Amino acid sequence: MTNASQNDAIVKLAKDKFARVDVIFLNAGIMPNSPLSALKTEEWHRTVDVNIKGVLNGVAAVLPAFIAQKSGHIIATSSVAGLKAYPNGAIYGGTKWFVRDFMEVLRMESAMEGTNIRTAAIYPAAINTELLEAISHKDTAEGMAKLYERFGISPERIANVVAFAIDQPEDTTINEFTVGPAKQPW
Repeated sequence: MTNASQNDAIVKLAKDKFARVDVIFLNAGIMPNSPLSALKTEEWHRTVDVNIKGVLNGVAAVLPAFIAQKSGHIIATSSVAGLKAYPNGAIYGGTKWFVRDFMEVLRMESAMEGTNIRTAAIYPAAINTELLEAISHKDTAEGMAKLYERFGISPERIANVVAFAIDQPEDTTINEFTVGPAKQPW
């Protein structure tokens, strides 16, 4: 996702195999949360590379095909951290706020340009994935592990939302989904 040419290659592969591409799901992300005072600047830069540049590369790869087709669906994973600020999550949250704004502007511009590109941003809360593995700050890692142990739900819940978004008629876009455990107060 951080290599633009690899994004281009996956879109080309889809077009070669299926003659077109209809949906791209930009789900890659890392969350190496820590207090800003820990100055984990290498982790900051890697988070920006994956969480922002990955989305930019995916959209840049697929947008020409979608514009030419006058249809397509771009789905991107943001986070509840893209809706609300959390201590130890400034960099991660900032990248997810970017995804939120970017996807909304993409939706608006597509509507204005008549390209019929649908968009959806997903804001997951505690979903049991490998996301916590990137946290190198000991206290933050322990706190997040406890939170996910208590509240985390299956990643299949996100897959269900993606399928729901895709299944909508071509003239309908549901551009935001906040998804999380029913018992988590966020």
